[in-house]
Amino acid sequence: MRLEDVRHIAVLGGGVMGGGIAQIMAGLGGYRVTVRDLTQEILDETREEVVERKWGVKRAVEKGKLGFDQALRAIENVSYTLDLADIADCDLIIEAVPEKLELKQQVFAELDGIVKADSIFASNTSGFVIAELARDVSEARKANFIGMHFSNPVPVMRMLEVISTEESDPEVAEIAKAVGEKAGRVVSMVKDKPGTYGFILNRVFAAAAREARQIVDDGLATPEDVDKAMITGRNWPAAFFGSRGGIGKQW
Repeated sequence: MRLEDVRHIAVLGGGVMGGGIAQIMAGLGGYRVTVRDLTQEILDETREEVVERKWGVKRAVEKGKLGFDQALRAIENVSYTLDLADIADCDLIIEAVPEKLELKQQVFAELDGIVKADSIFASNTSGFVIAELARDVSEARKANFIGMHFSNPVPVMRMLEVISTEESDPEVAEIAKAVGEKAGRVVSMVKDKPGTYGFILNRVFAAAAREARQIVDDGLATPEDVDKAMITGRNWPAAFFGSRGGIGKQW
């Protein structure tokens, strides 16, 4: 598959994360997007996330963060379905179901028998080993299996990690990178590493969070002062103990 062959993207799992991915892929990327979930209630909530809610396109246009034409594309180019058959012809499948290893493995195994053979499979996992998620798909599919970890909230946080396994076709990873960039993402390329959890963002944050907790436990500073230092001194939008700084200002 080539970049120009990617026209129809499926997002497996709605909600805040899935809706955000669909929103940027349709609005900024210009792709046709189908969101699939298990209940109509979830799909209706996802549509609300895309259009009306805090990170939705209406607020983005009001704030001058998104053009009217882009917002219209995000509304018109996203469809919602309960039927897996509606995503059988998708060129790229982005999985955004809850962070449960067995659930994700089950989803991909089911998709493997439904979606066309050359489709790219991508997981939005926060840190599961990608090769483990690909465990139950066919050997031929594993070359087209990668990770695409979006930062939340997706319409605001532009970071995307593209993760390749030892079996991933390098060209597939480059296609995912280009798709992400077309949708306004800043992309870091990462190698899958068995025995670890988290790629760049979560591993670095976890290490920093451990040190922040140690500072508090040692009595060197209060949680509020640690958060204050990181938000104002390092420009972190949200720190370790619940204080929030930059997200509201960015949007």
